[in-house]
Amino acid sequence: MAASHADTCAVIVAGGSGQRFGNPGGKQLVDVAGRPLMSWSLAAFDCAPSVAHIVVVCPAERTREVRERAVEPFALTTPVSFAAAGETRQDSTRAGLAAVPDTCSYVAIHDGARPLITPEVIEGALAELREHDDVDGVVCGQPAVDTLKVVADDDVIVDTPPRSRYWCVQTPQIFTVAALRRAEEAARAEGFVGTDDASLVERVGGRVLCVESPRDNLKVTLPEDLPLVEFLLRRNK
Repeated sequence: MAASHADTCAVIVAGGSGQRFGNPGGKQLVDVAGRPLMSWSLAAFDCAPSVAHIVVVCPAERTREVRERAVEPFALTTPVSFAAAGETRQDSTRAGLAAVPDTCSYVAIHDGARPLITPEVIEGALAELREHDDVDGVVCGQPAVDTLKVVADDDVIVDTPPRSRYWCVQTPQIFTVAALRRAEEAARAEGFVGTDDASLVERVGGRVLCVESPRDNLKVTLPEDLPLVEFLLRRNK
């Protein structure tokens, strides 16, 4: 629930087409452990004391369906508004960022298909960002545990970099609103498309920290991801 020091807007990106998932309607409203997939993320941010507002980014034509199935049945106490998803993930993030209230200093970008996020992880990441005045954002993730290979076009290995320098990143990715807006404006002006939101901030000289979060903060990408995610959600109830 929102508290007196709430200074953050959560942007839940749920604009995917579901092509990899194999569902033309997307995966955000697929039932998982008794409720629509994206409603788990909404519940976590609703319970994070720092979150003052939630923006759901989804296809404009599905706004009513998302509201009726994933928002209204769960009596969220944090105000929720909607923004229309764009053609790309970056376009959708930009739309969500434009809807962030002026009263919020921080914005947390999160995948609607990553339902295992918890209020504790959200608050921990925000605490790290607040603690560092010289940092523009924090990214949740895990240090890489697999050996990584650099492979040429012909599939021949050309290098084995030290994995101690690599992280597998997740969401939320949390930034000062000012820093992400500067980065988004620069990317749009120059036609740059990043692999994630942090890459936009890094590109314009911003400093972003990696913050360790649970390895089970999984994203549902393919249908075979659902049984494990459902198991973990029911275990954590």
